Amino acid sequence: MRVLILGAGFGGLELASTLDAALGSDVEVTLVDRAEGFVFGFSKLDVMFGRVSAAHVVHRYADLAPAGVRFVNATVRSIDPVARRVETDAGPLEGDVLVVALGADLHPEDTPGLVEAGHEFYTVAGAFGAREVLEGFEGGRVVVAVTSTPFKCPPAPSETALLVHDHLARRGLLDRSTVSLVMPLGAPIPPSPAASEALLAEFAERGISWHPGALVRSLDPTTKVARLADGTELPFDLFLGVPVHRAPEVVLDSGLAEDGWIPVDPLTLRTTYDDVYAVGDVTSVGTPKAGVFAEGQASVVAAQLVAHARGESHPASYDGNGTCYLEFGAGRVGKVEVTFLRGEAPHGALEGPSLALAADKERFGAERVRRWFGRDWTPLGG
Repeated sequence: MRVLILGAGFGGLELASTLDAALGSDVEVTLVDRAEGFVFGFSKLDVMFGRVSAAHVVHRYADLAPAGVRFVNATVRSIDPVARRVETDAGPLEGDVLVVALGADLHPEDTPGLVEAGHEFYTVAGAFGAREVLEGFEGGRVVVAVTSTPFKCPPAPSETALLVHDHLARRGLLDRSTVSLVMPLGAPIPPSPAASEALLAEFAERGISWHPGALVRSLDPTTKVARLADGTELPFDLFLGVPVHRAPEVVLDSGLAEDGWIPVDPLTLRTTYDDVYAVGDVTSVGTPKAGVFAEGQASVVAAQLVAHARGESHPASYDGNGTCYLEFGAGRVGKVEVTFLRGEAPHGALEGPSLALAADKERFGAERVRRWFGRDWTPLGG
């Protein structure tokens, strides 16, 4: 069985590793990604706020642990879901099974003024570049804002606002600075009232201005004003923005997408095409666009493919569960277990925040680097 996986994020890495471990030489796995390495979302914030170096958090695909996985460093140029064939910069590739895990592309240029007057911090390059911006910032009005929906990792803007506050406090700049957070959600973490209440309490304690149910639609580079969708204006000296998210153009051109994303069976992750699956941010499965959900979806696809290769039946069923870690600042971390199932209201519980959960978060990262890249690693380099 030849399995062709497009995208080497959480979903692609978990699927490739699981198939190789379970089936060995009975499966040929090809993993394609245009990047040279993988970076955890939380590691972007670690670099951005000066906790670790950029080099420490990039896990090179050349160092993949599964011996039977072939990695192709190339950009996917076209996808034929009927033939399960793709064209790439490295030539054509095809499989008996195709799994699309290409994530969401980010477009800061779609928000007028963001490129000229602000800084996006959701791409690897944007987050790494924001480190120098923050180090050189001498205080003033900081706005952390979302510019469109949907967006990846819904807790990240709240975490960023708290970490900005810590950064300003560390540098003695709070007396001449303010922090505002603009989000389209009515609560910071809607599935978990407890997590939302804890974050709102932190915002209040720090004097972070919270603007729920709002989006920034444009920035004026001359007057340094952010304009919200309702016409409200927020002046800023430093703007940190979550850019517009879209499915990659190659997905939109393939016929796989409907209403901008790939629809899948919510239990099996199958698309409408035979032997074509999709996992993670590129889908409209109904979970948040976050790596832990892509990983869980990949596990369900892997179970089906392993069962098929062994001639067994498998009643695959995605449970919609995911674990999110939340940075509360001052070294404290919270842990939210959330569940998203079609037909049910999303729900989640909060553990923490505490210093002890920071170690739990480190283990989360270390376990995956061991599984995917075969080496010891700690997120903060300790």
